[in-house]
Amino acid sequence: MYLKMYLLSRRAYSGLLFSQSSMATCLRRGKSLIKPCICRNISLSCQRYTVMASWIIDRYGRNDVLRFTNNMMFPVIHFPNEVIIKVHAASLNPIDVNMRNGYGAAALNAKRDPLKLKSARSEFPLTLGRDVSGVIMECGLNVSYFKPGDEVWAAVPPWKQGTISEFVVASGNEISHKPKCLSHIEAASIPYVGLTAWSAMNQIGGLNQDNCSGKRILIFGASGGVGTFAIQLMKAWGGHVTAVCSQDSSTLVKKLGADDVIDYKSGDVAEQLKMLPLFDFILDNVGGPTEKWSPDLLKKWSGATYVTLVTPFLLNVDRLGVADGMLQTGVTIGSKAVKHLCKGIHYRWAFFTPSGQSLDEIAKLVESGKIHPVVQQVFSFSEVPKAFLKLEGGHARGKTVISTIHGRKIKDRRQQSLRDLFTTDLKHNA
Repeated sequence: MYLKMYLLSRRAYSGLLFSQSSMATCLRRGKSLIKPCICRNISLSCQRYTVMASWIIDRYGRNDVLRFTNNMMFPVIHFPNEVIIKVHAASLNPIDVNMRNGYGAAALNAKRDPLKLKSARSEFPLTLGRDVSGVIMECGLNVSYFKPGDEVWAAVPPWKQGTISEFVVASGNEISHKPKCLSHIEAASIPYVGLTAWSAMNQIGGLNQDNCSGKRILIFGASGGVGTFAIQLMKAWGGHVTAVCSQDSSTLVKKLGADDVIDYKSGDVAEQLKMLPLFDFILDNVGGPTEKWSPDLLKKWSGATYVTLVTPFLLNVDRLGVADGMLQTGVTIGSKAVKHLCKGIHYRWAFFTPSGQSLDEIAKLVESGKIHPVVQQVFSFSEVPKAFLKLEGGHARGKTVISTIHGRKIKDRRQQSLRDLFTTDLKHNA
């Protein structure tokens, strides 16, 4: 029996050598028996790295839960349509502060682990950050539209690991080629707010470049990330924009194209808006009491739409659980939609929707000069806690961006300091 097994193994080994030799000969002679394209042209990052630098949280809470580590596990491609991105810049959004505090944890964990196969609190260590601009390092087998070395931008869904790290995994359906006219810092300020505004105004509100001309648009919270993008989008499509913000932000929103600016600190906002003609569309980034009276500013029985980004969905799921929370949310949106429909207007909720295809459309608007990034402040990778405090303080005028490529920035800063010092010395000597 042992002799028979030995002879069989010898034949198999000889056959393998023969087939490899024949294959090599056929390839050298140019025969087309097989295709020589066996390996992908990728950067095998997973063999070079095992850990990476990242800002993480191990529990929910205030800003002191943020922790820097050099030992975060390097991301791995689990699905053939995923890519690994080297992060050059990321940016913060209000959802990052809310997630740090634990808001939406129940719903997001249900999305991460719908069958509840993992233990409780398995989402930790959790990396925050949704926006990313960077360079593709590795592609999955089914990714054909992108290749390693491509500069891309994306907004990663909140149930995935975030972008405040050296590398991040994203789906090929979530990424888009970065506009060449933007730096990584500028590009990182757009994806999440851009896709949120796009979802609210185009996918939910039904506005587009063909039907928006001349329509009157009202935007609450116009100086924030979503608001500044929405102003530019509506002006690019020919709409008439009325922006509600503080007097301190009026110069900014006017520069972005707002036709009318209402200062919510200068008096009763509702009374000020009632003096203006009725609107065709309202985008509400504020919520609260605004939702009670602002729909009355719409044109009745004309297809006018009120869209709010402030919804109770995540709060309901956190408070009641997944099943009861979704049921309560459905009852709420249904009753409000019917109530407003009886008054002759449409009532809608909108959410962030990851979409590489929508980012492609946004990139075209950026390349044509119709959309500009609005960056309020840039923080280095070591200043992430300060960036969170800045965002948590409110009164945003654009986006808070984090530069993760800090070596070049520090070098450029030193060179600038030397140039300034040299110029000062020349003036002093003169």
